Amino acid sequence: MSPVFNNPNVINEKDVKYTKVEQVEKYLDIVNEQNQLQALVIIDVIQQLGLDHLFHQQIQLILEQQYLKTKTAHFYRHSDLYEVSLRFRLLRQEGYNVPAEVFNNFKGENESFQDELRQDLKGLMALHEATHLSIKGEGILVEAAQFSGECLTRNMVYLDDNQSKMARQTLQHPIHKNLPRYSIRSSLEEFQVGDEWEATLKDLAFIEFGKLQSVYKEEKRQVLKWWNELSVTQDLKLARSQPLKWYMWSIGALSDPRMSKERMELIKPISLVYLVDDIFDVYGKLPELTLFTEVVNRWEISTVEQLPNYMRTCFMTLYETTENIGCVVYKEHGWNPIDYLRKAWANLCNAFLEEAKWFNSGDMPVVEEYLKNGIVSSGVPMVLINLYFLLGHAATKDSSSSDVFADIEGIISSIAQILRLLDDLGNAEDEQQEGQDGSYVEYLMEEEQGLTYEDARQHVLDMVSNAWKDVNKQCLTPSAIPLSFQKACLNVARMVPMMYIYDENHCLPVLEKHIKSIFCDMD
Repeated sequence: MSPVFNNPNVINEKDVKYTKVEQVEKYLDIVNEQNQLQALVIIDVIQQLGLDHLFHQQIQLILEQQYLKTKTAHFYRHSDLYEVSLRFRLLRQEGYNVPAEVFNNFKGENESFQDELRQDLKGLMALHEATHLSIKGEGILVEAAQFSGECLTRNMVYLDDNQSKMARQTLQHPIHKNLPRYSIRSSLEEFQVGDEWEATLKDLAFIEFGKLQSVYKEEKRQVLKWWNELSVTQDLKLARSQPLKWYMWSIGALSDPRMSKERMELIKPISLVYLVDDIFDVYGKLPELTLFTEVVNRWEISTVEQLPNYMRTCFMTLYETTENIGCVVYKEHGWNPIDYLRKAWANLCNAFLEEAKWFNSGDMPVVEEYLKNGIVSSGVPMVLINLYFLLGHAATKDSSSSDVFADIEGIISSIAQILRLLDDLGNAEDEQQEGQDGSYVEYLMEEEQGLTYEDARQHVLDMVSNAWKDVNKQCLTPSAIPLSFQKACLNVARMVPMMYIYDENHCLPVLEKHIKSIFCDMD
């Protein structure tokens, strides 16, 4: 046994954890000096097992070193498709602007990808994964995605069960657009140990998963307690009451195990978005909704007396929760962002009211107008502004609200567009409620007579793909967006399909699977 992994002098789980972390750190340093590809492979496994927070600084250092070496002449001369693709993905994930032209090395004289690559299963899967980090204008990655996708699909009938499963996973659930945190359990159950470092990482992942389960179970208990004690839930019997589902947004967005306080605060505005949405969609009449929106814009307790009882209770919950979040940020970071938080709620209610006016009048907005308003009414801007401050990022004192968010409004808008469009593609009877929702697909087909549903659907999927490319671009260095906020935004985008793609039974099977994986103990 390698001396790096041979240390029997451990007496408890805490000692085991720190010993194994040290073992991996030492081994990773050694490997990085001797075999750069193997170092990338280990980093990839670490990230897929949700252990990157334990090796963050070391991973950053290794990737920076490898990025600098890619700038040297002839660096890629002897690299195969798998190595180039893996390095490209890992570096771009961390914001390094690796040129897509590195894949031109795998083209033949006819400017097409080389025929011999068609049988390179490992390389094709790595290439397909890499293409999901593309930005607009990178035609080579569009070609690579089509080439790798076609080859993997055609080769499927010739693969064994394990290979075909991996190929389908690559095609259907690419790494960049999925959350490792929600797949750790299945990764552990399927993880094949071949080397000592793999066994060490698997042991470490089991320890961390058990610890994380305990944290999440306690957070879940607190979330349910908070929600059940809200008086507004008693007044709005027809409103959605799904605090566990909404809590999954917090887990997904803030995947770092150490961010328990932030997760517990973030769940509150997320839950209230759904509640206020139901007031506009299910409960309120237009005059009442107009009045409610005016009260939210004024943000004064003295104005609530003019509201119906259920709206009064809702506004007070909204007011007290938001004011409290402002105080939490002040206590943790030294400033109170309440002016920005209440403005975010006002913008959201204004957007909800605009939709209510459309539905009440029967007028159908043009698709561009609908989407512009829908980006705000998605709730994403309001939630992410709360998240921005909860992460400790400050507003410039001398700036107006628009200036403060100039650096982050692009990525917020892209994430909101992804959610709005995929939500509209989902089941129209969201959670089988009685309210009405607009649909980008519906308005597009009305505006462009003769357009089939399938064509409209593909158009929306293309828009989602382009929004993802915008997100990728906004996360590349140099970026004015704080790194912690970047990663949280990416995680929110990754959550969207899980939260909005329904099956024929109006259920969210992927979400239900992940809830069980997180809260049910492993055998």
